[in-house]
Amino acid sequence: MAGTAIHGRLSWYVAKLVERRKETPTASSLVFDVPGWPGHDAGQHVDVRLRAADGYTAVRTYSIASAAMGERLELTVELMPEGEVSPYLVEAIAAGNPLEILGPIGGWFVWKPDQREPAQLIAGGSGIVPLMAMIRSRRQAGASAPFRLLYSVRSPEAIYYADELRALAAANDGLAVTFAYTRAAPVDSTRGPQRIDAPLIAANAFAVSENPIAHVCGPTGFVEAATGFLTQAGYAAARIKTERFGPTGTS
Repeated sequence: MAGTAIHGRLSWYVAKLVERRKETPTASSLVFDVPGWPGHDAGQHVDVRLRAADGYTAVRTYSIASAAMGERLELTVELMPEGEVSPYLVEAIAAGNPLEILGPIGGWFVWKPDQREPAQLIAGGSGIVPLMAMIRSRRQAGASAPFRLLYSVRSPEAIYYADELRALAAANDGLAVTFAYTRAAPVDSTRGPQRIDAPLIAANAFAVSENPIAHVCGPTGFVEAATGFLTQAGYAAARIKTERFGPTGTS
């Protein structure tokens, strides 16, 4: 996932997998022990480096899915069939296996528990990952900032963190969750399969008068569209933070 890296100030850490959890048929969440990990803010990301026996290395960037939890962190990785790193992470890595992690990276696309303004979160596909870190951080801190999540996915089966999101929304503590389906909607959905549009954004986003801050994450085209709809709704560009990625996680 794209982001502003400041590698000169960062360190590589040796991480060991302690838990792998299937999120969808093509994505897994991975929890690592990372001795010496300095902690992170919700919305930051890391570089993951794998080393082959012959010395070949491959590095990929992934958003952090977890709230701060000491020397542990969670990533959620989507399988890229032609990828070098994601097939190993999603399907092969076993508990205790090590890899190298650089981070935390990024200081713009973050949310901190002392923020009080409403947070409008808009995710496309795997763009939910850094936004989930924000939702979990809010919950962990007992923060009172109102949150609204608009999550665009291909189908119900493609939803990351489905049970957790529904439980958090049902808790009625200031988090509202809306799913938008692009290819297959459940029978009880009030909106058929279609991409996000201006009416959907207008119906689900905080009013500009509430002084919200928006975080939008997903494929480049999705982010550009969502940002345009927010602008049409009156959001100032300075109140819209974006994180985008290329061919992965299209919704």
